[in-house]
Amino acid sequence: MSTPLPSSSSLLAQHMLAAYQAGDMPRVQALGESITDIASADDTAVLLYGAALQYVGRLDESIALFRHLTQRHPGVSEYWNNLGLVAREAGDYTLAEDALLKAIALGPSNAQTHYNLGLLYSQQQRWLLARESLLEAVGLAGDFVEARLQAAYACHFCGDTRGAEVMLEDAAQWPPQAADQALILATILSSLGYQKTAFQTLDRAVLPEGPARAALVMRIVALRASMHERSNDVHEAARELEVLPVATLEALPAGDWELRHAGLQVHASVASRRGELDYAAALFARLQGERDEAHLQANAAFSLASIRDKQGRRDEARQALRDAHAAQLRFARDFVPELLEEGSQPLDMVQHNVDRLAHDRWSALRAPRSHESPVFVVGFPRSGTTLLEQMLDSHPDFRSMDERAFIYELIKRMQLAGQSYPADLAGLSQANVDQLRDIYANVVSKVVPDLGNRRLVDKNPLNMLCLPMIMRLFPEARIILCLRHPCDVLLSCYMQPFRSPAFMVLCSTLERLARGYVDAFEQWFRHVEVFAPRVLEWRYESVVSRFDEHIARLGQFLELDDATPMARFAEHARAKGFISTPSYAQVTEGIHRKAVNRWHAYRDLFEPVLPTLRPMMERLGYSI
Repeated sequence: MSTPLPSSSSLLAQHMLAAYQAGDMPRVQALGESITDIASADDTAVLLYGAALQYVGRLDESIALFRHLTQRHPGVSEYWNNLGLVAREAGDYTLAEDALLKAIALGPSNAQTHYNLGLLYSQQQRWLLARESLLEAVGLAGDFVEARLQAAYACHFCGDTRGAEVMLEDAAQWPPQAADQALILATILSSLGYQKTAFQTLDRAVLPEGPARAALVMRIVALRASMHERSNDVHEAARELEVLPVATLEALPAGDWELRHAGLQVHASVASRRGELDYAAALFARLQGERDEAHLQANAAFSLASIRDKQGRRDEARQALRDAHAAQLRFARDFVPELLEEGSQPLDMVQHNVDRLAHDRWSALRAPRSHESPVFVVGFPRSGTTLLEQMLDSHPDFRSMDERAFIYELIKRMQLAGQSYPADLAGLSQANVDQLRDIYANVVSKVVPDLGNRRLVDKNPLNMLCLPMIMRLFPEARIILCLRHPCDVLLSCYMQPFRSPAFMVLCSTLERLARGYVDAFEQWFRHVEVFAPRVLEWRYESVVSRFDEHIARLGQFLELDDATPMARFAEHARAKGFISTPSYAQVTEGIHRKAVNRWHAYRDLFEPVLPTLRPMMERLGYSI
């Protein structure tokens, strides 16, 4: 509560304020009950009485008092803020939004008010607005930990991974968080790959006394189990779940749906990893119908589709996929409604091209040599990039940083600085490109501080659309283009619950995917002709059939004396634990051909898109 105090207060107000400051809300309320005429009462007395009524849950009466104060003093931002807070608690979101916006208009530099508005939007799942308000609060008060946490959560929901990462840069040094906040923080940290900090956050969580304690303990157990499963430690996940059996979850009251959902989901994931597919499918089917929240329904449906596909129950897999994409589109519509229009382009980077004439205008600048540059692993998503990344990371000369969009971030920095990408790459000075490389090195160092003399592996599939920036900064870099049969790629994308709203739209139909795939490779080949980069094509089907031969070929391309450590990638991946991409479980299994020609089981779905794909398939050396 905001408490702007007048220079003089009535004796009653002074007594109420003393009780309030002592934390004696019943006395504040009792003193407030003695007010006989609100219209003539002291401002402080009315304010504190409203706070006391809010405290005991008499929200309508509290709203009336705070509304009275805003009418009495319409220019006081704090009164509008208080009205907004109690209206949000009462579920009157329209009044709450109007009041908080009025408070911000009167006091635009108050970080707390922006934070309160962001919480309101989060509660309504209006995530873009929540992100904007919470980032504004952080911009006004950089040490406002609660605002940074909630801003990271909103970024997480918006698919803004980098934004979430920036908000949590020093989260390991934050003080212990209340258990409900610690759960949010650990969830985001885990999704970003900071597993150690996520576990530490849960270990340090401050648990309340009273009836809420038991449910929070169970939520922590469920999240720890989920994090272990996500780190490929299925045994430890199952051990955690021993104290949280399904029967306990099913007996929870309706109000504990969030705990029940999280617990059943990790039980289902562990069961699936253990091969208990029917049991896992039953749990995911239940989760799919339990809540009317689009992202929860989508995740459960995608998991169910994956299980039915493994079982060869294709019709059920198809239905689950239809359900999953319908739910995801409901979710994405709030973020990128323009991408749902006919002819939209979810892959916005395909529109940024450099032709030969433009490249001829590039000034010659100093740049790192090949062995001083990152190794870039690119390709359309689900083309085997994670498999290759883990091979490289298993070699002592290399260090991967999981999947990061740092090259794309440099492009956004150019654009925010008023420069046009890629046109203004031509006019960059030596100081400009050195600064961009320094920015890149700085963000990399925060993710892999132990890089040392090892060569960085920057694996991000859609960096294939950022080739102009790569060539401007690292023109001698080795680039590995991962290829896989386009239909297998598209099917795998279609079956994945991507977090990016734009990618949700792209992958919602095979028609959109086929067009996006062709657009991406057409741009790639145009830029390869312009820049002539050092590229190795890494074809998934050939790798899994002639593994040793391709390991040797990869070693030659990267000028390695000994490439054999890369053959032990599966063991390395199991020891590594967390891998951010959807392939986190598959890469621990080693080389196999199970994913080759997987699309044949769904061939009829591909018939309408084969005319779109065929020319590019032929160019890539694939047949129908």
